[in-house]
Amino acid sequence: MGFKQDFVWGAATASYQIEGAAYEGGKGLSNWDVFCKQPGNIYENHNGDVACDHYHHLAEDVALMKELGIKAYRFSFSWPRLMPQGTGTVNPDGIRFYQTLIDELLQNGITPYATLFHWDYPYALQKRGGWLNPASPQWFAEYTETIIGLFGNKIKHFFTFNEPQCFIGLAFTGREMAPKLQVTRRDILQMAHNVLLAHGKAVQLLRAGVPGCKIGYAPTGSTYIPASNSAQDIEAARKATFTVDVNGDWPMGISWWSDPIFFGEYPAEAAQAFGDDMPAIGPNDMKIISQPLDFYGHNIYNSTPVKMGENGQPVVQAFKPGHPRTAVNWPITPEGLYWAPKFLHQRYKLPVIITENGLSCHDVVSLDGKVHDPNRIDFTQRYLQQLQRAAQDGVEVDGYFHWSLMDNFEWAKGYSERFGLIYVDFETQKRTPKDSFYWYASIINSNGSLL
Repeated sequence: MGFKQDFVWGAATASYQIEGAAYEGGKGLSNWDVFCKQPGNIYENHNGDVACDHYHHLAEDVALMKELGIKAYRFSFSWPRLMPQGTGTVNPDGIRFYQTLIDELLQNGITPYATLFHWDYPYALQKRGGWLNPASPQWFAEYTETIIGLFGNKIKHFFTFNEPQCFIGLAFTGREMAPKLQVTRRDILQMAHNVLLAHGKAVQLLRAGVPGCKIGYAPTGSTYIPASNSAQDIEAARKATFTVDVNGDWPMGISWWSDPIFFGEYPAEAAQAFGDDMPAIGPNDMKIISQPLDFYGHNIYNSTPVKMGENGQPVVQAFKPGHPRTAVNWPITPEGLYWAPKFLHQRYKLPVIITENGLSCHDVVSLDGKVHDPNRIDFTQRYLQQLQRAAQDGVEVDGYFHWSLMDNFEWAKGYSERFGLIYVDFETQKRTPKDSFYWYASIINSNGSLL
């Protein structure tokens, strides 16, 4: 037994990271357009003005997807490309771009999995308070209605948000994401609530406007693996995965962002600890937030080992000296793709899709004109073997999207990190499929049996 016959093999990207054409075709400013122009925010002051120039290389990129053999492509709409001011007028050039992309995918037998929001927020709305503005859920609802009206006849698979832990949690605790502001915990909690409310409104609209659609959500968050196979350490890993560290990095917690969606309430212990900082919750808010979903997406790159302490609380275990790491210095922990899907499936009772997984390598075009990336092949095989193990153990795993289809603009790290299956020369825009591209194609073709 391995992956189900209709397992969704895919690759993922995000609009700001690949599209380029930042000031073309009627697109409005995004928060990242502005953020990148402030010296010191991005590695070597890189920006997404051109990125992979996917806006002008769309047909070539879809042809590469077909060659790769992916069954599905996870992309995101750029809100300011479709609605330059965030609300109101819709941009005809933006419509044409996404219509062309969707048609190319469908004509090549690739199912579009659309993410409504992957971080490029309209700057016009940021100036009005962004996610802290009480109107922000309705702004997102209007944007969702626009997408439904334009593309709902051709797209049947949707994710609402990508990683709110990052575009709220990292962005407003003064860390590396736009707009990199330091605000109060009270304001962050209110923004988080507004995002969840926007999610719920979007799900309601999609259900009503796109009959038969499938809807998910693509958060991330800290995941944990047991330091041993003892029942105690397994329970420690489960507990750590869903505990909100109210005195630490609570915005990266999973349950704060997912329990309201699936259970209709915030984690009680954390909500009590936050006290007066808790957001204003309207009488119907939790009902709106907790709309039924069809699958649970999660972005997983690495996990942290824990053991059960003598006091019954998880204790984080340090990695041994020399533990393998990726080029971006993230620890390599394949077991995370066994334990995290297992814990998530047990808690939220939905099929799990790995919406992002991959690594950065020190890739170069070799003298033979090819890109040899054995580390990416080894990494992906180890992680997929663990995901396959989860599926064999009864976890309902519906799909896997490799991050990323191509090297791209990696946010604050600019172009210093290469996560792609396709090498991109950012000066010439030449695409070169890496060895991992052909390896992944063989895995897709065998539905994982070659793992």
